[in-house]
Amino acid sequence: MSALPPIVLVGAAADEHVAALAGALGSLGFEAVVLDSQRFPEHTRLSLGGSLEDVRLGGAPLGLPAAVYLRGLYGTPISFDVDVASEMEEDWRTTLVAFREKAEFLAALLLRWEEAGVPIYNPLGPSDRLRKPFQLARLAAAGFAVPATLWSNDPADVRAFAGRHVRVAYKPVAGGAATRELMAADLDDARLGALAGAPVTFQELLPGEDLRVFVLDGSVVAAFRITSSALDYRQNEESVEAFVPDRELTETCLRATRLLGLRFTGMDLKRAADGTLKVLELNPSPMFLGFDARGGTDVQGALARALAGHVPA
Repeated sequence: MSALPPIVLVGAAADEHVAALAGALGSLGFEAVVLDSQRFPEHTRLSLGGSLEDVRLGGAPLGLPAAVYLRGLYGTPISFDVDVASEMEEDWRTTLVAFREKAEFLAALLLRWEEAGVPIYNPLGPSDRLRKPFQLARLAAAGFAVPATLWSNDPADVRAFAGRHVRVAYKPVAGGAATRELMAADLDDARLGALAGAPVTFQELLPGEDLRVFVLDGSVVAAFRITSSALDYRQNEESVEAFVPDRELTETCLRATRLLGLRFTGMDLKRAADGTLKVLELNPSPMFLGFDARGGTDVQGALARALAGHVPA
């Protein structure tokens, strides 16, 4: 009898979410194969042949997985927990070319698996379409309530946007830094001159409650109310309370997830001053361990069971 196809976790073996998911799969009787993308190509050996299923990991045939969980590809020098400062200082061009080759290789592998029909949580196609300026515009076009937002490097447009809203928040386009409130001093020429270096996200500031909803394979598996006195609740949570969403919120989350083509997401919503609940973002690789620990939920287990469910009986 041939061996069962593996469940592959793509990400850093040292990532706590990858390690926890591998442990959860083990407790279900399934051994996960971790493709350590953080340590590729320095330590992870990987080869692709001419057919979709011709993949060798660590010198052994991998074949087509039963299912794949994509945590991260570590495809840029600024990826979390990647330190190539000395390499960049010594030869930035060669370092960037090496990262480009790595990203191209790993993306091609995932696209092969997607083409072969392997269930991927989440495939690159939908994830790539979740770039925030596109994601929110697509949600708005489909009738979802989203915050008024401007992505811009034009000082005149930023001043005009700020003039139309009582309070405005700003943050990076791709994330990675805390959200801050736009103040009057931020609108002077010197401050807005920094936009020549990179565009920024400007968004109406919503003062109401924060919600995080996890959707997996067409079902809501957990939902949380987050209390924080900080503008950006991340790492500033005062309480995280699990709750059962009503029918309207559940349907909103399921419709948004279907629209963006995701198998698994952590969806962030926030309430406006008038009580309207607005969609902030759908994350294709959300953190879940902290929510499980504080809310008494089991997103980790639900994800492990979803992956294991694709292994042939």
